Amino acid sequence: MSEYDVIVIGGGPAGLASAIKAYDEGAKRVVIVERDDKLGGILNQCIHNGFGLARFKESLTGPEYADRFIKELETRDIELMTETTVLSLAEETSVTAINERNGVFTIKGKSIVLAMGCRERSRGALNIPGSRPAGIFSAGAAQKFVNIKGYLPGKNVVILGSGDIGLIMARRMTLEGTKVKAVFEIMPYSSGLKRNIVQCLDDFGIPLYLSHTITKIEGRERVTGVVVSAVDENKKPIAGTEMHFDCDTVLFSVGLIPENELSKEAGVELSPGTKGAVVDQSRETSVDGIFACGNVLQVHDLVDFVSEEAEIAGKSAARYAMSGKKDKKIVLTDAGNFVSYVLPQKIDIKDKEDISLYFRVNATILNPKINLRCGEKLIASFKKPVVVPGEMQRVKLSADKFTELSDTVTVEIER
Repeated sequence: MSEYDVIVIGGGPAGLASAIKAYDEGAKRVVIVERDDKLGGILNQCIHNGFGLARFKESLTGPEYADRFIKELETRDIELMTETTVLSLAEETSVTAINERNGVFTIKGKSIVLAMGCRERSRGALNIPGSRPAGIFSAGAAQKFVNIKGYLPGKNVVILGSGDIGLIMARRMTLEGTKVKAVFEIMPYSSGLKRNIVQCLDDFGIPLYLSHTITKIEGRERVTGVVVSAVDENKKPIAGTEMHFDCDTVLFSVGLIPENELSKEAGVELSPGTKGAVVDQSRETSVDGIFACGNVLQVHDLVDFVSEEAEIAGKSAARYAMSGKKDKKIVLTDAGNFVSYVLPQKIDIKDKEDISLYFRVNATILNPKINLRCGEKLIASFKKPVVVPGEMQRVKLSADKFTELSDTVTVEIER
């Protein structure tokens, strides 16, 4: 059995950044296990620009952003296992995998970084009536067909969900000559970035229907149309509001789900808010020596923040591999008014480094005050011009405040 200091599962942006950081922090036996035949993950099919603005101060395409890290990786003695699928993950940080070269094999790591990314929610999760005709795709699958395979999924398209991939595919399909009839969103707000709404919908005259959903898909062999209805505050269709749209293709952009099968098998505790692992600020999960980062931990808006978080996990995994388990004194975090979740869910107050608290809100609020409270005591307060559900928020908690933390830290929004 081969042994490593750090095993990174996943070769996307999170896996690349964490492996590089782990190596730089002193973990000399680092391996990346990736099921695809190349590194880069989802970035390889994201040929639009807009990546790297925060990290590199320039606008890159997805492959260009990935290439920056792949070139960094090539200057280090980091082992790669591509076309290798991880079958199981044991609590004692051993990984069983399979590939064409070695068959089924097991490797052991002193620490493990989970960087498996996430998958798209499918039509089956939505219970939309209708048969199962051709022409129904997730937005990510359509993106791969167009950008990687060179196939056009259809000519007349409607999109359900206003996630960033759906918005970007509305623009991409339009540029390829298709007619995108509309984008429908069941929530009263878009779940995508404001810049994508402007650049992908407004600039191309594509209508966005908020508080609307598809209530029927028509067609047997191929999609022929959809019925769309307005919904009430409980997200139930309102009778008499039906609209019919002729189309041959339906794209679903209705949310992303962290790839948690391996995490569950290893006994990692999951958060109902993020659907990913429960972690502290070092990104260590509830299982000693297993760390998580990127979209398998929480769904990010910007890949720049994925890389930033992955470096935290890589650094922590390297330190664990060299020094082993350390004593911690944990306080919990919690979501208060207008906040959906807070990450990390635990704070080790023995760690004397400043931390960022990431969170999402469940309403659009102008000029909010973001308060951090420990019990009834106000620890810190921040002001922002606006917070919206489609954009991840973050605030810094300085280490000198840790001495004041004796109870759960609550992040809340004050109007």
